[in-house]
Amino acid sequence: MGKILGVGGSPRKGGNSDILLRYLLKGARSQNVAVKEIHLRDYQFQSCIGCERCRKDKRCTGLQDGMQIIYPEVKESSAMVLISPIYNYNMTALMKSFIDRLYCFYNFSDERPGAWSSQLGGQGRKAIIAVVGEQATREAAGMDLAMAAMRGPIEALGYEVIAELPVLGIFHKGRVKEYPQILEQAESLGMQLASLL
Repeated sequence: MGKILGVGGSPRKGGNSDILLRYLLKGARSQNVAVKEIHLRDYQFQSCIGCERCRKDKRCTGLQDGMQIIYPEVKESSAMVLISPIYNYNMTALMKSFIDRLYCFYNFSDERPGAWSSQLGGQGRKAIIAVVGEQATREAAGMDLAMAAMRGPIEALGYEVIAELPVLGIFHKGRVKEYPQILEQAESLGMQLASLL
């Protein structure tokens, strides 16, 4: 059995994203799968600076920060759960910076533009993407944009996104607890993810 890494992209501790991540991982734990939960707000790290040193070094050497703690967790996990609230029609800056910093897992040919592959590809890695938005409709919330912006890079890195959990119309901190059907769905998706490892 593999390990699942849950990555929370919310700057707000104890909010709806945190609660949903907890239920997603609860479902996975019920299947006796190892789980690691991290919240990006707890790590000091920068956005990618485009130094391109990782093209040669095959790892991020241009920035020495909290991502150096997270990278081993990504490599050792066979699945990821990514969750973000919608901020201004997209994922949070924390989640975007995290995804951008996974650029170091790509292998590139010398020509520009040229061929590339992923160090994480071809390993059967799986993922779930979850997004929480205040507005009641996908269009008003920016749900489709946020989902696509998270899904595209994760799939390019070699993950199969086995499920998406769009949660709409919830804003107040912790309010998702009043929607047991959403919590049950999150737990069920966590179980499904674990069963595929």
